[in-house]
Amino acid sequence: MLRPMRQIVSKSTVAVLGASGATGRLVVANALEAGHDVVAVVRRAGSFTPTAGLQERIWSDVHDGDALAPALAGADIVISALGGAGSGPTTVCTDAIRTAVPAMVADGIARLIVVSAHGVLESHDGSLYCRAVWSGVGEKMQDKETMEPLIVDSGLDWTIVRPPALRDTPATGKYVVGEEIPIRLWHSIGRADLAAFLVQEAEQAQFVHRYPRIHR
Repeated sequence: MLRPMRQIVSKSTVAVLGASGATGRLVVANALEAGHDVVAVVRRAGSFTPTAGLQERIWSDVHDGDALAPALAGADIVISALGGAGSGPTTVCTDAIRTAVPAMVADGIARLIVVSAHGVLESHDGSLYCRAVWSGVGEKMQDKETMEPLIVDSGLDWTIVRPPALRDTPATGKYVVGEEIPIRLWHSIGRADLAAFLVQEAEQAQFVHRYPRIHR
C-alpha cells in the first residue's frame, strides 16, 4: 500500500535519480540547502563529496530493480533528473522509470516528480520550437514519450515537468510556470532554476497529476 502523499514541511528524505548529472547535482544541492536528507542515486561511487544529510547509493544498471529497492527504502519522494545519452538512440529514461515505479510501489512511496521535455506527446504542437527540438534531439524526445505513459499509469502521485532547452546559467528565481504557457523557439530555463522548482514542487505539491511547463 502506498503511503499517503504529504507536503514536505519538515526534514524529509528525497531520493534523486540521475543525481550526478548536470541537473541532478543542483537538485541534490537545493534539497540539502532546504534542510532535507538526500539519497543521491548514482552509477558510480564517489560521485559526491561526503556531506551531512547526503547518502550515495549505487544503481549502475537501470534494469536492476534489486539494486534500486534498497536505495529508495525510506524515501518520502523520488525526483528523476535523468536525461539520457548525449547523442544517438537512448531508452535510459524509459528503462529507469519502468524499474523505479514497481520499486516505489513495493516500498509505499507515493510521490514522483520527473523531468521530461516540452514537445512530448500532446505538447508536440507543431511550433517552431517543437520542430527544432525534435530535429536536434529526437532520440531523447522519443525516450521521454515512451517514459511518460509509464508514469501516468503508475498509480503514483506524479508530476511531469516539461521544460524547454536547459541552460547552465546561475539561478535567478525569475521564471514562469504553468500548464498552458506557450513555449517559443527562444525560450529556455537554467538548470539551477529548474532544480529549485523541482524541490519547491516536492515541498508544495501544486502540480500533482499535472504537466507544468517552465521557462525564463
